[in-house]
Amino acid sequence: MPISQLGQLNTTALIVPDLYVQIVPPTVTLLNGVPTNIVGVVGTATWGPVNSPTLIGTMADYARQFGAIQPRKYDAGTAIAAAVLQGAANFRVVRVTDGTDTAASATLGTADITFTSKYTGTLGNSITVTLSAGSAKGSTRATVAIPGQMPEVFDNITGTGNALWVALANAINLGQSGMRGPSQIVVAGAGLGTETPTLATTTLAGGTDGVGTITGSVLIGADTVPRHGMYALRGTGASIAMLTDCDDSATWSLQEAYGLSEGTYMIMVGPAGDTIANAATVKQTAGIDCYAVKLLFGDWMYFNDTVNAQVRLISPQGFIAGLLGNLAPQNSSLNKPLYGIVGTQKSAANQVYSTAELQALIQAGLDVITNPVPGGFYFGARCGHNSSSNAVTHGDNYTRMTNYIAATLNAGMGQFVGKLQTPDVRRQAKATLDAFLSNLQQQGQIGTADGSPCFQVVLDTSNNPQSRVALGYMQADVKVIYLSVIEYFIVNLEGGQSVQISKQTSTNVSKL
Repeated sequence: MPISQLGQLNTTALIVPDLYVQIVPPTVTLLNGVPTNIVGVVGTATWGPVNSPTLIGTMADYARQFGAIQPRKYDAGTAIAAAVLQGAANFRVVRVTDGTDTAASATLGTADITFTSKYTGTLGNSITVTLSAGSAKGSTRATVAIPGQMPEVFDNITGTGNALWVALANAINLGQSGMRGPSQIVVAGAGLGTETPTLATTTLAGGTDGVGTITGSVLIGADTVPRHGMYALRGTGASIAMLTDCDDSATWSLQEAYGLSEGTYMIMVGPAGDTIANAATVKQTAGIDCYAVKLLFGDWMYFNDTVNAQVRLISPQGFIAGLLGNLAPQNSSLNKPLYGIVGTQKSAANQVYSTAELQALIQAGLDVITNPVPGGFYFGARCGHNSSSNAVTHGDNYTRMTNYIAATLNAGMGQFVGKLQTPDVRRQAKATLDAFLSNLQQQGQIGTADGSPCFQVVLDTSNNPQSRVALGYMQADVKVIYLSVIEYFIVNLEGGQSVQISKQTSTNVSKL
């Protein structure tokens, strides 16, 4: 009485009389949408892996993985701090350097043992290694500490002469047990020394960040394995991404191409203190006219940096990226409050944007953070557009919903590849698509203003002729109507002493 999965048993070639049980999978497969809250950030830091996307959820996570935020251009932590204030809580951070970064180190004795920080950066200069008496008699304890993390304790290290230094290096590099694994702070290398250890604290030195010559090309990186910079974000699922403070227009077309290939909404920015005329010219010269990028005007933000106790001028990218990361994809950044902004370069000069200035920016395909916005006196995105000149595709919601639906279908519909194209399989594929789109409609993510049908899936003989089916093709044609974002609310007011108001009265009299 064998049990098998459906499709494993050739039911037209059975020989042995028996009971055959086949496990039939559910005929309707459901798709769950991919995450749309992952924000990719590329920038500099004082610690952490280089060109390796790292998951960060909070500023405490960031400090532990990359050190404190720094008052300098291209600092990834600063951008994340601005994004966290908008509610974003799911980041993939790529640290970049100019190649001159070094790891901190310290050597005990003449050549007894060398401690080297696990990562390059100036945070390594605050690492301490303390040697003290161990818990067991005649043993040594090593305590490795770095600000923001729990100290690592390697206890009961025994031996004499060079054997002790070798044992100490092995404990730090390999760990001592499941409870005390290898150090995540330093790497130790035993030398040939035989000196008796001095029970004292040693501080590492010589670590540098490698940020002296950060340019747009460094932030862009290389799209060859191992990938560097922006390209290190490939495959991370980041639906929004930014190259921190990258105001180099020479990088814009590369960011645009990356956004299209990965389904990522790239948040770009112009240089601080830019003029509207220059911004429009530079964008046109760069050839940026695409829904995959959002280009912010170079009116930078004043940000209260409580870590470094100063008000700093920073790029608006972090605020917008954080807002979008905290919004469902059907929504626009238009008119949504932004938090943590002390002022803008424009507002600091006691100026506001005129209608003519806003019109010039919007027509050029740039968005800008202003105060006020249509909703009131708070900071917010003024138009909620991407950089496309097409009025049908220039909304934030178009970019994000299109990328979201495409990524979800890409992640879930591959299950039908390799199956036989039967009427049942066609029905299953169509039902899967219908169910996902129906869920979007039920949750108010797609729809129409009058409640009419908002999606259509065609998967039958009309778009799958036998000539293509014979070649292995199965095609589904999907149409989806997105909900419209209200950008222009027109209220017609008629007032005056002569205005006539029509009234309708009805009297319903019921008698028992």
